[in-house]
Amino acid sequence: MASQRQKDSSAGYQPVFKSFATDAIHVGSEPEQWNSMAVVPPISLSTTFKQHGPGKHAGFEYSRCGNPTRNCLERAVAALDGAQYCLALSSGMAASLTITHLLKSGDGILCMNGVYGGTHEYFSKIAAEFGLDVSFADLTKIKAALKPNTKMLWIETPSNPTLNVVDIKGCADIVHKHNKDIIVVVDNTFMSAYFQRPLALGADICMCSASKYMNGHSDVLMGLISLNRDDIYERLKFLQSALGAVPSPFDCYMCHRGLKTLHVRMKQHFKNAMAAAQFLEADPRVDRVIFPGLPSHPQHELMKRQCTGCPGMISFYIKGKLEHASTFLSSLKLITFGDSLGGVESLAEHPASMSHVSVPENEKKELGISDTLIRLSVGLEDEENIIADLDQALRAAEDPIEK
Repeated sequence: MASQRQKDSSAGYQPVFKSFATDAIHVGSEPEQWNSMAVVPPISLSTTFKQHGPGKHAGFEYSRCGNPTRNCLERAVAALDGAQYCLALSSGMAASLTITHLLKSGDGILCMNGVYGGTHEYFSKIAAEFGLDVSFADLTKIKAALKPNTKMLWIETPSNPTLNVVDIKGCADIVHKHNKDIIVVVDNTFMSAYFQRPLALGADICMCSASKYMNGHSDVLMGLISLNRDDIYERLKFLQSALGAVPSPFDCYMCHRGLKTLHVRMKQHFKNAMAAAQFLEADPRVDRVIFPGLPSHPQHELMKRQCTGCPGMISFYIKGKLEHASTFLSSLKLITFGDSLGGVESLAEHPASMSHVSVPENEKKELGISDTLIRLSVGLEDEENIIADLDQALRAAEDPIEK
């Protein structure tokens, strides 16, 4: 049986240590919350909990509405995001769905262009069919893109896959001055809580796919929502239960475990990605490299102002055509050609035919998602091994280039 502290909700939690690394390791894992004094929080698999009488329970009723293991994770993430509240969902897209349910038919969503393909597909092919007015825009022209019915601004920074960096504070200030009731949402999947704190920059909601860096081991599917506003939290808490897209206790345990090494992993991802980006930028077989950590990135100075570092995400254009990109990808030996990102292992992806295949061709062309664009998620292997694999795969793609 849990002690009284465990029965308390994750709502309203304040970090104890004010240190990212220490909070990542200790918040949500306090032994005192369990009668057993377990250092590692147990996995609570029960779907139902004994009640003392009608309306009288010990903090939990049914696992969809609340679970001890999920509470531990939510408290930890809230601390790392600098938030009062956190809600865990069954996937990043489930988090997006739940947030969008804050709106009603006729309300407008202004989404930056160039977002993750799944987000684009959901907004344009599903949300729009249920009466939401969805528009995509370049947020450097945000004032012109706002409409009288705009109720939500959706930012993804850096964007997937072209790694555009958006001024969160600048956009939030403009939007809230236009209408203080507009909800500013930032998809923080690429940066994670370690490198970027959207709530501190004026966002109302910070969300992410925890399947990526927050968990970091390619073995959990989950979404996270962090926020400080009481009114929005109460509605999202209701939607979390009512829509039912909640993660399993085991997945919550795994993600909570992954958080404990987030600060260590992100530092190494940055170091390895910088080395790989510098190698690619100097290579004549590469047309252009996109990495916010490089001075050549157009928003490099903005990145340094609002972030404390960069994740392992690099996009680059290989010289040639689709056949050259295909040869490169099929020639990789250490780096895995596959979907997703943010794990300890390095991954390579072809956005035009994978993550963004559902985006219309004219939009892909406008955004620069061409057949020669390759996205890398640089992992934690030895940087010399990563660079050697990139080099040999580029060499394998040289023959068709020369022909």
